[in-house]
Amino acid sequence: MYRYLLAGFVFSVLIGPIPAVAQVLAHIKLSEQRLHLYVDGEKKHVWKISGGKHPGWTRAGTFRPYFLSRHHRSRLFRGAPMPYAVFYDSHWAIHGTNAIKRLGNPASHGCVRLHPKNAAVFFNLVVKRGKSNTVVWIAK
Repeated sequence: MYRYLLAGFVFSVLIGPIPAVAQVLAHIKLSEQRLHLYVDGEKKHVWKISGGKHPGWTRAGTFRPYFLSRHHRSRLFRGAPMPYAVFYDSHWAIHGTNAIKRLGNPASHGCVRLHPKNAAVFFNLVVKRGKSNTVVWIAK
């Protein structure tokens, strides 16, 4: 019980007012090139990511997903596959990649890349819990 109250307090202090405590929090730390996934205030996973190649290409901030696409292909980068895409800001998404060897290092044009298996876990969690119950928090 206290864990959920503490999680709600931490989210509201660090992220700002949220209509309800997020059931799913994807905390992306660009300095670590890691995504820390919390479900109901409990850390469930830490995954390697590839954020933007250059500083600022992956914008820091707090977002809510607005569109999901299981089999997405990029319209900006010659149809590049973006499986399990969770769009959170304009055309930026958290999605799977086939460039698995580059995970843990900046490599994208701004999206947050994950191993496809991890992207599927995150995608399905957002589907199950709902976009309105998910927060994407990207920190430098």
